[in-house]
Amino acid sequence: MSASWKQILFQILLLVSCRYINTKTPGPTPPPLVPITSLPTDERSVILEGESHTEKVELLNPVNLALACTWTGNQNKQPNITGFWRKDGDEVENSQVTVQLEGDQYKLKRVFSIVSEESLGSYSCVFGSEEAKIEFVLAAPQIGEVRDKPIVSYVGDSGVIACKMDETKPKPITWNWYKANGTDKEQIFAVAEPPRHVIKNEERKTKLVVYNLTEADGGLYYCGAVYAISTTMSHVELKVISFQEPLKPFIAILIEVIVLVAGILLYERCQSKKDYTAGNGTIEQTNTMTQGENNGPEEGSSVRQRKV
Repeated sequence: MSASWKQILFQILLLVSCRYINTKTPGPTPPPLVPITSLPTDERSVILEGESHTEKVELLNPVNLALACTWTGNQNKQPNITGFWRKDGDEVENSQVTVQLEGDQYKLKRVFSIVSEESLGSYSCVFGSEEAKIEFVLAAPQIGEVRDKPIVSYVGDSGVIACKMDETKPKPITWNWYKANGTDKEQIFAVAEPPRHVIKNEERKTKLVVYNLTEADGGLYYCGAVYAISTTMSHVELKVISFQEPLKPFIAILIEVIVLVAGILLYERCQSKKDYTAGNGTIEQTNTMTQGENNGPEEGSSVRQRKV
């Protein structure tokens, strides 16, 4: 092989390897647990007298969050115990420390960097060998109003789906809408001409209007309240039916009534035939007996005449 061909082959291999490196998808980056200096700092503390407690913490923006736990301990208060932290049930690396008894209390504190949705979740401080635990549930403000029953609309009509954040909750930055597509959620954009979807956002309210409904438009719809730290989801089911659908129960009842009436009429007709037949038999028997009574004296007169 000549030198020029070797050089061309080397350039091809180099180009392929560069393209592979550039197109390789990086793996998920674990959320940082150590503080980031550029973030603001907030602190939440809980004093525990029993064995366990759960504290809900709502966050809007990325923050360095200091979680402080104070446990009054049990009757057998040791001079020191082991304390550590868990994130979503898994022990946080290098979080075990020796906690000393100070003023009849054990205190455990750690600062976590909450920068994204992956950083939210359950953070627990644990004292001793599972003797006591305080759980902090970190989440964005939740949509309180959830509709259990589906919204029913007809084919060719318009459907209106609404979501609302409680007045006591902070206002979202904006609202997004999604439709369930198998196991995924497909975001809805009102860009078609003529538009089939119209999104109307207010401060704590949002509405999705779907025009010219088809049966394919039925399914689960998700409204998302967007905050800087995360997006809170709630779902509503839309059921699209044809105009004949409400008539089906009525038609079924009507058929049952017709069958019942036909059965009653048929029974009465059969009963009438039986009564008519029985009546004819009684009349014939009565006529026969009447004829026998009428003929009786004549036969007796004939016998008397013979005896004479």
